[in-house]
Amino acid sequence: MLRLLARRLLMSVPILVIVTFVVFFLLEIAPGDPARLAAGGQAASAADVAEARHRLGLDEPLWTRYWHFIEGLFTGDLGQSIFSGQPVLSAIAERAPVSLSLMAGALIVAMLIALPAGIIAATRPGGIADRVVMLISAGGVAMPNFLIGLLLVLVFALNLQIFPATGYVPFEQSPARWFQSLVLPSVALGVAAAAEIARFLRASMLDVLDQDYIRTARAKGIGVRGVVGKHAMKNAFAPVLTVLGLQVRILLGGTVVIEQIFNLPGLGSLTVKAVFDRDYPIIQGVAISAALVVVVANILVDVAYGYLNPKLRAA
Repeated sequence: MLRLLARRLLMSVPILVIVTFVVFFLLEIAPGDPARLAAGGQAASAADVAEARHRLGLDEPLWTRYWHFIEGLFTGDLGQSIFSGQPVLSAIAERAPVSLSLMAGALIVAMLIALPAGIIAATRPGGIADRVVMLISAGGVAMPNFLIGLLLVLVFALNLQIFPATGYVPFEQSPARWFQSLVLPSVALGVAAAAEIARFLRASMLDVLDQDYIRTARAKGIGVRGVVGKHAMKNAFAPVLTVLGLQVRILLGGTVVIEQIFNLPGLGSLTVKAVFDRDYPIIQGVAISAALVVVVANILVDVAYGYLNPKLRAA
């Protein structure tokens, strides 16, 4: 297991290096001049633009700036926002708990829906329950999360007034209101993930239930709950972990839209504002942070998969 973890950590290093390279150079060729924007826009004089370019380090050679960018990653200095002057790392640290809480809530919602739905569909293949689950999951995959979010706001916030429509309350301020502020966004973000996981779990469970050792367990008189809980679930869930790793990336991208709909001060809303402002240091910092989250999530998935798979655990 330790060797598996060490291999995954080593494999993540070139991935992060490639991400830093792509992020840095894509922003270099992006239209617009950050120095002119920092100096005040089109009305700025040439002297003001030159001063801003020097202050931001944009007058240095390209590879020198990239090297400084890499150095900053190791020292925790990702630069400062062009407009607010706030350190990038500080801005990310302020917003990250909101986005991570939203993603965690969406994953919990997805698992709470997908596990029973996938198991019920797999244990009744071709039946009414199976068809209903597959129909609903197809709708969940097809429906965009922003539309789900708007429908949830209309029903549960405006009509029933159970949950707040928008806004975020920090956990340390009020745990109850923090929970309420994340319910609708988490559901909106987690529905599509639930649909994908349920479909994959159903397929994996059907394959496991067709194995010889499952038939033997049934021949011994073990009921459906015993067969699924004691024998099938562990083997069927291992492949589902790969889907969870993919869902982390999808959920991370979905936070951009959901945070805009529900007015959540997370990394998604920070990214949107930075893109419109062309605040390149913020964009770079958020992109690197997102890549790091995805890499860590995939490492955790690999470790969990190795725990459930004896062959990998022995390796």
